[in-house]
Amino acid sequence: MADPDFLAEQRSLLNDERTAPITEFIKDLRAGGKWAPFVAPMHGGVESRMISILRDPGPKTTDEDGSGMLSIENDDPTAELQAELADAAGIRASDFLPWNAYPWFIDRQPTGAEMREATPTLIELISLLPQLKVVLLQGKDAQQAWKLAVVVQPSLATRLTVVPTFHPGRQALFHPDLAVREQRAADRIAQWKKVGELLAE
Repeated sequence: MADPDFLAEQRSLLNDERTAPITEFIKDLRAGGKWAPFVAPMHGGVESRMISILRDPGPKTTDEDGSGMLSIENDDPTAELQAELADAAGIRASDFLPWNAYPWFIDRQPTGAEMREATPTLIELISLLPQLKVVLLQGKDAQQAWKLAVVVQPSLATRLTVVPTFHPGRQALFHPDLAVREQRAADRIAQWKKVGELLAE
């Protein structure tokens, strides 16, 4: 997304057939006065077979400091690692939709009340993805968001395969024990690989 031509191309495709329903959904999220990034059309849109959930949109998803979109091609370390993990697992960007437990930009950990506020948005988004098969939960906040969603709509727990792992950000490896840091990094690789195998079935 640091390439102006690539960024312009992605912005021009926000209303293509595959992406338009997601774009309209996000416009509705913005209607309440809080800002949320779009999802880059390079991802799967309504044809996504996997949804990858993190905590909240980072600064590189804003219009001011970044692309204005969720994307593994954003110019930041978290996006870069996700791109590497996906590539190593044989997962294409068009296979999945990136999302956040709290979809609006706050650049901090959401409160419990904010997480509950966001629960209906996750459930509604999933309803837009008829081919969805796998949910990748990256980090504790994503895992908590899923628990809240399942309480509201229990059928989610039986019709989708859930794969939890650690957040792809650097903070996930902040631990004094080297063995723990290595285990967390290895888990991220293993779980992305598992998702790749599930999507290949």
